[in-house]
Amino acid sequence: MRLAEPDSLVDSRSALTFPIEEYEARVTVLRHRMATAQLDLLLIDQFEHLAYYTGYLPTAAMYQACLMPLEGEPMMLSRGLDEPMLREQSWVCEATCYLDTKDPLALLAAIIERRGWSRARIGVERDSHFLFVERLAKLESLLPDATFVGFERVMWELRLRKSPREIALLRRAASIADIACVAGIEVAAEGVAEREVAAAIYSAGIRAGADNTRMVLMASGPRSDNLHGSLGHRILGPGDILHLELVPHYKVYTARLMRPTVIGTPDSAQAGTARQMVALQNAQYEAMKPGVVARDIDRILRQGILDAGLRESYTNITGYTLGLVCIPRTSDFTRIFLPDSDWVLEEGMVFHMYCWAQGMAFSDTILITAHGAEQLTRTDRHLFVR
Repeated sequence: MRLAEPDSLVDSRSALTFPIEEYEARVTVLRHRMATAQLDLLLIDQFEHLAYYTGYLPTAAMYQACLMPLEGEPMMLSRGLDEPMLREQSWVCEATCYLDTKDPLALLAAIIERRGWSRARIGVERDSHFLFVERLAKLESLLPDATFVGFERVMWELRLRKSPREIALLRRAASIADIACVAGIEVAAEGVAEREVAAAIYSAGIRAGADNTRMVLMASGPRSDNLHGSLGHRILGPGDILHLELVPHYKVYTARLMRPTVIGTPDSAQAGTARQMVALQNAQYEAMKPGVVARDIDRILRQGILDAGLRESYTNITGYTLGLVCIPRTSDFTRIFLPDSDWVLEEGMVFHMYCWAQGMAFSDTILITAHGAEQLTRTDRHLFVR
């Protein structure tokens, strides 16, 4: 079925995250890469890439995808139950919306055959969460004359440099992170439950515009060095370190921010450690400019932490890509900062840069501009005391 004629989509298109010309520009670049790979058709089914190229963010209950031909209009394969959401979110006019009683892969194969692509070179995302091994094997059996070509990592790479409109959304997400972080810190005190802090964060974040309902990673006391800890039932007590990592989403774009808070009076070691961490991270930010090799940025923080004796070893990454992120994936590791990272920073890239030692963590959302690093998250960079 055809969802609607272009003229009838005026109202719903007003809700698009970006103007249609931005999506068209993205598709033009994508098709250039498709031509280089000699693809006739590309099957897009990762949520991040569906959102980036079509505007549509589906549910994961049943298989949904976009068929992107090298030439001509793209079309969606969508669950019928999600048709209203597709109308609202996407600029793509043509779609086959199926009932839950139908097999989406059989429908997909039938569409491909009907369009004359049964012998085509079809690009597939072999790193997709949704094109399971079983699903790909079934699709190959349904289209035995087609040639399936791996197209993994390509679209991730194409999304690395953010457009001005994307940066505007990231700025908004960073602002939400700041607001929510401060709200949580202001509530924290001796005798306050972790969940009260979380409630303040969620309330402030949602009011500020956050779209997601898992907005914070939190741990306190003996668990403060567990950066990915789940929300517990602790009551904050004297000497506890409260770890907060804010991860709000705004129109599918995310910013991140970590700040530590001590309940009561910090000891001299904690205060000194925090100052050293911030100073090393500030030096790292200062060095982040277009053309700089990532391993050199990583070395500033990693080696500095080790030389200062703040950690016995430093095995984790010190930063990674930020931008459009969709559940079930929670982080984008297309670019990461490690001692052997030989890639080069470019203008328009955005990263989550973080420092972790002695149960405390500092992090920010960093944009690479023509002149250097811009800190999008603006919460004060020091050890908070409550």
